Amino acid sequence: MRRLHRAPLFSRLTPGAVRNLSDTLRSETTGGFLLLLGAAIAIIWANSRWSASYQAVQDTVVGPKALHLDLNLQAWAADGLLAIFFCVIVLELKREIVTGELRRPATAIVPIVAAVGGMVVPASIYLAVNLTAADGAPRGWAVPTATDIAFAVAVLAVVGRGLPNALRAFLLTLAVVDDLLAIIVIAVFYTEDLSFAWLAASLVAVALFAVLVRRGITTGWLLVPLGFTAWAFMHSSGIHATIAGVLLGLVVPALPARGERESLAERFEHRWRPISAGFAVPVFALLAAGVAVSAASLAAAASDPAAVAVVLGLVLGKPIGIVGATALVSLSSRVGLAKGLSWWDVVGIGAVAGIGFTVSLLVAELAFGAGSPQEEHVKVAILIASTIAALIGSIILLARGRRYLRAANGVAVGGSPALPS
Repeated sequence: MRRLHRAPLFSRLTPGAVRNLSDTLRSETTGGFLLLLGAAIAIIWANSRWSASYQAVQDTVVGPKALHLDLNLQAWAADGLLAIFFCVIVLELKREIVTGELRRPATAIVPIVAAVGGMVVPASIYLAVNLTAADGAPRGWAVPTATDIAFAVAVLAVVGRGLPNALRAFLLTLAVVDDLLAIIVIAVFYTEDLSFAWLAASLVAVALFAVLVRRGITTGWLLVPLGFTAWAFMHSSGIHATIAGVLLGLVVPALPARGERESLAERFEHRWRPISAGFAVPVFALLAAGVAVSAASLAAAASDPAAVAVVLGLVLGKPIGIVGATALVSLSSRVGLAKGLSWWDVVGIGAVAGIGFTVSLLVAELAFGAGSPQEEHVKVAILIASTIAALIGSIILLARGRRYLRAANGVAVGGSPALPS
């Protein structure tokens, strides 16, 4: 372990990592604001005199019944649009592994361990609350384990001016790993009535997709229908359909072909990220975030152990897990933070990581069932917890960013300037 961590934690980024970070921040920041807009419209709509029309839109069924794709719009958003989101996440992860921070074990271990800590502690808090309550619901343990990349990056863009790039990259990489682990959780713990025939058919479609892209065939009219076919078969298999997006992202080559400057993974990510951040995730928020917020609903959520545990898990569990795991890496490797950084920076990042929205809403639906009273309580808890986490993280990072700007006198050195803490 010691040999892997000779460089200080959150030290200067490589040029490739800086490029990756800049590309992603531009798209995710815009996507975060659109996500916030979609969620705000949903909440206002669901609590207005037109709330019945919001429910009617959610329940509108479209799609061919013969193919078992006669789904309502809310299901299309959760199963279909989020498949695009997860595919982009996997493409980004591959790019990080090839040219970004994750290709260096010494730097990759920090966000990976932090992401694990940021999932284990919230899940433990959730289980501790619900296993000891008479009417607790342990099956929702995965709800507070997720970090919303778009929201977190948007908050960081607003309040993080002056923060070193290494801290931004830490949050981004942590959130990507977090989402990858959440995908695994969904596939393993929220799969029912598995059909091996449909699963095999989906894997065949994914394999054909892989053969085509590795032979340089990137024609959209061929790959998009093939990808949709893999998704439809996965949906019929009983495994959550978003896993098809994960598999399709995994088979895309991450190394440039001979004579090319960009890999297919990078090209596909650049092509699909605007669709994911600018359309898929905001529309999902519009169709999923509309919950009735009233004194009665807040009181009901406050008396529900699942909702209480979600708030505690996101607001307290996330920063405790992330800071604790990072400190463990630091102690075990006997390497401290880069010069000028403070553990308050890590606390701020951990607090922002407690913004669990997109994937948390998805897991809540899988755990409790769409439209159930407990799902409504947990949705309210997710909204409250994400707001509190955003406020706490913003206060800390805003103060830290101002301190860095004052100390640097407007001049940054590399990816992580040596500034007094």
